Amino acid sequence: MVLFSDVGMVFLLRWIHFLAGVTWIGLLYYFNFVQGPFFAEADAATKSSATQKLVPRALWWFRWGAMLAFLSGLVILGMRRASWSDAWGMTILTGAAFGTLMFLNVWLVIWPNQKIVIASAVAAARGGQADPKAAAAGRRAFLASRTNVVMSFPMLFFMGAASHLALDPSRNAGLWGVLLLGVLALLEINALVGTTGPTKKPIETVRGVIVTGFVTTAVVYALAQAVLSPAAM
Repeated sequence: MVLFSDVGMVFLLRWIHFLAGVTWIGLLYYFNFVQGPFFAEADAATKSSATQKLVPRALWWFRWGAMLAFLSGLVILGMRRASWSDAWGMTILTGAAFGTLMFLNVWLVIWPNQKIVIASAVAAARGGQADPKAAAAGRRAFLASRTNVVMSFPMLFFMGAASHLALDPSRNAGLWGVLLLGVLALLEINALVGTTGPTKKPIETVRGVIVTGFVTTAVVYALAQAVLSPAAM
């Protein structure tokens, strides 16, 4: 059967990658566009109950969806021999760079901090004392989650562009790699350093984080075109 050939196996992996990705990014948007605004309006008892019972369930699917999406994507890149020196490879790897940083944020920033928030809510509901670190942990998870929303826009753009609007790797490929790492570093520093300030304001609101996602995608694509175009020689 064709399905069990090398081509079929890549297809199955892409199918799994899509399913896991939809689960992961769908829950990312749920947390930021639905749950966050609801929590801002909910009373303390409702918020506490949801934090104890709803949030852990959603976070389970969220983090393991991210894990499966990351691992299946990694295998696909290996099987397809994705290379920075070919058009498909450079474009898909550009998207994968955003996705990798998002994955690391899920497991190393969002989930550890959300565990503190959940444990604090459980302790308080049982008559104990809330963890004084919970507020700061919640804020850090919030900023990392909002940053992931922003990065999801260029991630999805470049993954789709790999087959339809590929970058040209024949000029300044190394420079583009360095600039891409610089953009990623700036986004991540904004998520991990400090909790307030002018660079945090654009991602505080749902409307703001959506606009920032589109603007970031446009800036990254324009930067790639400027660096990789013949005029950049």
